[in-house]
Amino acid sequence: MLSRREFFHLAAATAALPATALNFRSAMARQKVMQQDLLQFDSLGQVTLLHFTDMHAQLVPIYFREPTVNLGVGEVRGLPPHITGKDFLGKYGIGPGTPEAYALTDQDFTAMAKSYGKVGGVDRMATLVKAIRAERPDNTLLLDGGDTWQGSYTSLKTGGADMVAVQNALGIDAMTAHWEFTYGVDRVKELQDSLNFPFLASNVRDTEWQEDVFEAIKYFEKGGVKIAVIGQAFPYTPIANPRYLMPNWSFGINEDNMKKRVADAQAAGADLIVLLSHNGFDVDRKLAARVPGIDVILTGHTHDALPAPVKVGNTLLIASGSHGKFLSRLDLKIENKQVKAYNFRLIPVFSDVIEPDKEMAALVDKVRAPHLGEISRELGYTEDLLYRRGNFNGTFDDVICQALLAERDAEIALSPGFRWGASLLPGQAITVDDVHHHTAITYPNVYRMEMTGEFLKTVLEDVADNLFNVDPYYQQGGDMVRVGGMSYTIDINKKIGSRISNMTSLKTGKAIDPAKSYVVAGWASVNEGTEGPPAYDLVANYIQDQKVIKVPDNQTVKVIDA
Repeated sequence: MLSRREFFHLAAATAALPATALNFRSAMARQKVMQQDLLQFDSLGQVTLLHFTDMHAQLVPIYFREPTVNLGVGEVRGLPPHITGKDFLGKYGIGPGTPEAYALTDQDFTAMAKSYGKVGGVDRMATLVKAIRAERPDNTLLLDGGDTWQGSYTSLKTGGADMVAVQNALGIDAMTAHWEFTYGVDRVKELQDSLNFPFLASNVRDTEWQEDVFEAIKYFEKGGVKIAVIGQAFPYTPIANPRYLMPNWSFGINEDNMKKRVADAQAAGADLIVLLSHNGFDVDRKLAARVPGIDVILTGHTHDALPAPVKVGNTLLIASGSHGKFLSRLDLKIENKQVKAYNFRLIPVFSDVIEPDKEMAALVDKVRAPHLGEISRELGYTEDLLYRRGNFNGTFDDVICQALLAERDAEIALSPGFRWGASLLPGQAITVDDVHHHTAITYPNVYRMEMTGEFLKTVLEDVADNLFNVDPYYQQGGDMVRVGGMSYTIDINKKIGSRISNMTSLKTGKAIDPAKSYVVAGWASVNEGTEGPPAYDLVANYIQDQKVIKVPDNQTVKVIDA
């Protein structure tokens, strides 16, 4: 039987099979892919920017399915990254059944995953980074877009120290942040002190002292080019996450502040200005149109993966995906403080064809060793594909909602629309590690409380506006809150207060009464003092009791005029 590594090296042999054999063809018709193919690149100019973002503490290879639905509204409707599946493949000229199709879309995901294998793994990322640095030793910058310290069992137990060790070993040149702040101000400062590189966040200020909390700009000299890297942390951190964890820090998009930082970089003689951003793609697209002088925006937060830059005026927007699944390479030719030419590749980190870096692999083993017995503990297995990404629901989120309803004896469940969390294939065992990939946060308590129907509608309307406000500056990223025990209709093109209708209890089949109270279970409340069991323990207990996870087709959300 062929190994996945050998399978990657086979030429397509069955591409002419009839449509009735689609799944078989998709699983078998593979192009040759080798490590040197992933690294193949026409070097250009004086500067090479390497970028990854939203790794969410994924140390080892995983499966990760891209979304079926990623809707845009207003001026960005139908524009990248708001196209998916076959439309995405057509937009970028990617053939079905190809390695790129597997990496970048949800198409025929289970069949292709069984052949192509897992993605990511920091030891594979290290191999790619070292190879590019060896090729361009005096030209390369490696930049981390944030959401690196959170998202796994080991990151939660070590308070992010595991990921700092990995970042230092990778040789990161600078980072910015979002979920990092959920460890609280004291821990963030402790971890910052252990970094071998700057933690950049130009938009974070101490409200008591009215001064910058972190360094705003770092200057680098590469290939004779002076590069200014400006960091922008997630603007809505104290809203999307608990304010009590950072009580005296302000954030925000703050265009005027960004204009000042760009002017400072220009005054300092920068030849190239790079924004290392965790704003989210649509926010950065608007920012690029309104703040001149930024040459490159390395965007993050919304987990978008695009195989080509999006150009706004003279600014290049680069979207590098998430979970360590991609490494972006952007080569730039700079003349007279302008980008005269560029070459780009979004490199998929195919775990089965990249030789693990031995030093990084040893570090990962060391980090995971004290916890290996627990994180590898099997709780049950899944009969269905489990994934998170999707504007309105994901099958792993459905499992979480099932657990909330069952374990907290609730009528309705609410689970946040986080975009982080690895996928599991049908037949795969579900481990403690897998559960933490979807639940490992510092405020995990599962509450049980009564909410009126009117308040439930307010919650749904508020989250929908965060996602579908036509002004990107009012969007906070993420996906729609997941619901269990109820259904509803949403018109994404209406205004706040009018998007949600037809709220119905699945238990009674009756409309949700605005005046009636319902028992609701949820987690990840931003309110201090929330009581209840941690979500990761509750979900693990539910899976262990069920033993076999089967997720019914979720048709509880009707979307109008998408």
